[in-house]
Amino acid sequence: MTTNDFYLPLETQRYIFKIIAVKLILSSPSRYGFHLQKEDYYPLVTFDRVKITLPGRTPLFLVAQASGTHFKKIKDLNPEIRGHDLPKGTHVIAVPKGSGEQFHGRFASLVDKWRQEYKKHIYIVKKGDSLSTIAERFHVALPALMAWNDLNPNGYIHPGEKLVIYQ
Repeated sequence: MTTNDFYLPLETQRYIFKIIAVKLILSSPSRYGFHLQKEDYYPLVTFDRVKITLPGRTPLFLVAQASGTHFKKIKDLNPEIRGHDLPKGTHVIAVPKGSGEQFHGRFASLVDKWRQEYKKHIYIVKKGDSLSTIAERFHVALPALMAWNDLNPNGYIHPGEKLVIYQ
């Protein structure tokens, strides 16, 4: 069987051979004239894992602050996390090495402070309300309002429905 049997575009066929060549070279570099030293390799990424249980949606920047690092570092260590918040539930998060021991104490205090500053308000949807008018009324961004309430952009809201609004 050849690459022509896969019905791949010519450009893609060329990549297959390049990938095979890279795999062979990295499997045995000295065989192909590469004499790599330890410092030629990327350093191993080291981290601690922490388990957190969240009662509701929580901003990821609080995890970063509790870890003594930046938002980007937490995102880099946890590529599976999408967006800027963690949903309600239990999560196992990678944090920079050495920050795991003190994490839970710092995180609990940061979350308590955040929840006090951004007091949760429950708004009950009234007849004639739309997401944009509610967002405008409470001076919040429409995407934030939708994220806080796990709303689908193509969905509808109905009178009597409860929406969470952080002020």
